[in-house]
Amino acid sequence: MPTLEIKDLSINFGGIKALNGVSFRVGGNQLFGLIGPNGAGKTTILNIINGIYKPSSGDIFLDSKNIIGIGPYKIAKMGVARTFQNIELFKKMNVIDNLMLGRHQFLQSGILSGSFFLGKCLGEEITNRDRVEEIIEFLEIEAYRKKIVGMLSYGIQKRVELGRALSMDPKILLLDEPCSGMNTEETEDMARFILDIKEEMGISIMMIEHNMEVVMDIADRICVINFGMKIAEGTPKEIQSDPKVITAYLGED
Repeated sequence: MPTLEIKDLSINFGGIKALNGVSFRVGGNQLFGLIGPNGAGKTTILNIINGIYKPSSGDIFLDSKNIIGIGPYKIAKMGVARTFQNIELFKKMNVIDNLMLGRHQFLQSGILSGSFFLGKCLGEEITNRDRVEEIIEFLEIEAYRKKIVGMLSYGIQKRVELGRALSMDPKILLLDEPCSGMNTEETEDMARFILDIKEEMGISIMMIEHNMEVVMDIADRICVINFGMKIAEGTPKEIQSDPKVITAYLGED
């Protein structure tokens, strides 16, 4: 099972220390929650893992390989996929085409076969479309397959973005607030799909989420950061009763 290990991660933006020596480990087939107040540095961690930001210091190991300094596209090919806090889909394209974009790294045919849609290119298209259809069925969005994404409800768009990440066949899935902006029914559906991804697909998941009820219900382990520093890590039960976590969320008397 793949593992993701963060070691002493720090990053500065000008005179601001956004992260200060953060360390944790996402185990194989684990659902790992990353929580903290707004501005704590959670999304910054994901951006460093993806190779978008380069840290001031620290290391990130994916299956014991240090990925600091590796380009985002190479990290994606190594098996790291993500969703975003604000939906990042191609709104004028349909659902199938958005998910097919996640399969681009599996395309090997050259310009000639691609131009005429023959031979190897045709075989790749069939294989990748079959995989996309499996994901569409898994996420129960068959009714929206050919719908333009920008015309869909917010909750379905969130599901489509999750599908695009899954279409990359990742080892590690990074979810940035997958339930934000959803109503109760949509939130329950998304939590169910996240659990199914872990249990049925065997994918390790690292999830940022402000909905504490969701995190406490489905996470195996939780790390809490505040002002760029790790203040607690443990099981949901341990985190709920940690005085430093309570102070960070509720403030001191």
